[in-house]
Amino acid sequence: MPDKDGPMTVDAELLARLHEELRDDFDEELELEFEDRVPLEAGAIASSADGVEEMPRQAYFRELFRLQAELVKLQDWVAASGQKVLILFEGRDSAGKGGVIKRITQRLNPRVCRVVALPAPNNRERTQWYFQRYVQHLPAAGEMVLFDRSWYNRAGVERVMGFCSEDDVEEFFRSVPEFERMLARSGIRLLKYWFSITDEQQHMRFLARIHDPLKQWKFSPMDLESRIRWEAYTKAKEAMLERTHIAEAPWWVVQAVDKKKARLNCIAHLLAQMPYEEIPRPTIQLPPRVRNPDYIRQPVPAEMYVPEVY
Repeated sequence: MPDKDGPMTVDAELLARLHEELRDDFDEELELEFEDRVPLEAGAIASSADGVEEMPRQAYFRELFRLQAELVKLQDWVAASGQKVLILFEGRDSAGKGGVIKRITQRLNPRVCRVVALPAPNNRERTQWYFQRYVQHLPAAGEMVLFDRSWYNRAGVERVMGFCSEDDVEEFFRSVPEFERMLARSGIRLLKYWFSITDEQQHMRFLARIHDPLKQWKFSPMDLESRIRWEAYTKAKEAMLERTHIAEAPWWVVQAVDKKKARLNCIAHLLAQMPYEEIPRPTIQLPPRVRNPDYIRQPVPAEMYVPEVY
C-alpha cells in the first residue's frame, strides 16, 4: 500500500510480494480443509501488491475443488477405458510446475496417476540412448503419468549449463518429433505444458525460498546459475518451442505469474483436451460388522503406544 509520504517503496513492495508468496504456502494447507464447494462466482477478482488482478482465496478454493472433482471423473475414465495419458511440465525454476502437479494428484489414486521426477542421470545412464531412462516410466493402459521435467532437459538446462554439446542438442531436435509421434501412434495421449514467468517474479520467488526455512531445500546452486543465465535460458526455450511444437504433441504455454490462476487454467485446459465421461459407480452397501461371541481382543502393551504429546 502507498504510505503517507508517497508511492510504495521498493522494499515495501518486495515485502508485500513476499507476504503474498508465504500466504500461498498457507493456502496449500487450507485447501485440504476447505469444504465449501460452491462454484466460482463470475468476475470475482482482487488486486495483488503489484497491481496484478488475482482471485480471492475463497473463490480460488471453490473452483479448485470443482476442477479436482472433474479430475476424479477423468481418472475413472482413464482406468475404465484403458487410456494412456502422459503430461509433461516444463518451465524455469520456481515457475510453479510442482504446485500444479500437486493439485492435479492431490485427490487422485496414486495407482492410476503417478508423478515422475527423475534426478540427474548417473554414469551408466549417460551412455544410454538419451530417451531410454524416460521410456521405462511411460504409462501403461489405465494410467496417467505426470513428468516434473522430462526429456526436454536436453533443450534447456543441459544446453544452457554446458552439460551436453551442440551436436547433442541438434540430434535431440531431430529425434524428439519422431519420438513423440511414435508415442502418439502407440496410443499415448501426450500433453506438453510450459509455465511462463517473468524475470521479476522468479527473483521474488527465489527470495521467498531463501528466507523460508520450509522451502530452502528447493534452492540449489543451479538456481543461482539460472538467474545469471536468464537470457540464455530464454533463447533455449524459444528454440525448443519452435522446433518441437508438432501437431501430434503441441506445446501449451501457461501464464504463471499468478500461481492460483495458472493452476486453475492448466487443470481446466487439461480436462478440455480429454474426451472423458463420468463412469457410473456401483452403489456401495456397507455390510454389518460380524461379531463372534468367542472373540477376545488382546491388549496392546502400553510401551508400544505413541506418546500423546498433543
